[in-house]
Amino acid sequence: MRKKLSLCLLGLFLVSTIISFTLGTAWATNSDRSGRSLVYTITINGAIGAATFDRVADAVEQAEDDDAELLIIFLDTPGGFTNATWEINKTILNSEVPVCVYIAPLGATAGSAGVYITYSAHFAAMAPTANIGAAHPVSGTGEEIDSVMSEKITHDAAAKIRSTAEKWGRNAEWAERAVRESVSLTAQEAIDSNVVDIIAADIDDLLKQIDGRETELPSGTRTVDVAKVKTEKINPTFAQKVLQVISTPEIVLLLFSIGGLGIVLELYNPGTMFPGVVGAICLLLAFYGMQTLPINTAGLALVALAIGLWVAEIKVVSHGLLFIGGIISFFFGGLMLVDSVDPTLQISLSFLITVTVVMTALFGLVAWLVIRAHRHQVSIGGEGMAGKIAEVRTANMVYVDGALWKAECDEELTKGEKVEIVSVNKLLLKVKKLNSQ
Repeated sequence: MRKKLSLCLLGLFLVSTIISFTLGTAWATNSDRSGRSLVYTITINGAIGAATFDRVADAVEQAEDDDAELLIIFLDTPGGFTNATWEINKTILNSEVPVCVYIAPLGATAGSAGVYITYSAHFAAMAPTANIGAAHPVSGTGEEIDSVMSEKITHDAAAKIRSTAEKWGRNAEWAERAVRESVSLTAQEAIDSNVVDIIAADIDDLLKQIDGRETELPSGTRTVDVAKVKTEKINPTFAQKVLQVISTPEIVLLLFSIGGLGIVLELYNPGTMFPGVVGAICLLLAFYGMQTLPINTAGLALVALAIGLWVAEIKVVSHGLLFIGGIISFFFGGLMLVDSVDPTLQISLSFLITVTVVMTALFGLVAWLVIRAHRHQVSIGGEGMAGKIAEVRTANMVYVDGALWKAECDEELTKGEKVEIVSVNKLLLKVKKLNSQ
């Protein structure tokens, strides 16, 4: 009975502690805000990709959960992948918290994908020396695409940006020109042309200009109150940082190459473990990164073929033809690896040349070591033992290579003398004295 009572009291104590902690945390949070509106900020730099979408989606969700008054996205991007861009647009348009895209700091740009993201926001703002525009699809070499598929992509992109422009009352005609003609604007030109809503020198200036403005949310009209605010920056998580790194085309190519090299080294040196483990990890990370990129199957196949040709060079006497074929295959595979019309998302030529040279040198070194090892004298079995020098330990036992062997000789053996191994018959060594003819 006393034991049951103790357990009940312990349970009540734990429950009361949890409730007190929860209420205390909530009170502390509310008290810390002290009647001020909560404004979250995130910073997006570089190309738009899957990791960017994850960050924006998480930020919107956190802002909604914490009943924030506003979410500000600091944007500076040359462009990005279309799928990630459309997902970001949908997330912003369906947000229950007003979102302001602020093209900042000074000198920032919202190119290509950045134009669509800016147009989807409830409020669009720019720093004084920022610029926006150049949203026309281009090829990997920077030239315009004249194919039927390109026309479909362009028409679809133009329709999307016109719809968001009309929703927020921005300049739809210029938005379509940005898609079809790659036009760009400075901050002052953008405000004069009704492309953005605000030019702000800093975040304080931005909040002053947004305060009191109305916007439409899925749940209805909302007036933004940011006269007194508490701003908090949402930093990327460790997982998002890792995804941001491994989802870049250059890193995907590098991981895939290192992974292939590691597996090849493990196959030629079974039991080494380290190259195989590193290779497997790199390949898995590369495949994970490929899921976030529009990978060209032909490009990936050419990179894999290059590794195969380099391996075949070790086995087949081709006088270097397979090795040269591997170099050519790897280079063109890298050029084709990412199926994107945006040149900023292609693997840079300087990086590709560097990786090609390094991988060629590494596989060449591996091939040379393997071929040299094959040419060496056999060091195991009967052929490997013949000709070695052994030391006599007893009348019929000799010591060689760290082990005792049974031996026979046509002459009487003396302990401590040196003998030469003539042949091996199973586990019996045939030896002769060194001074024997």
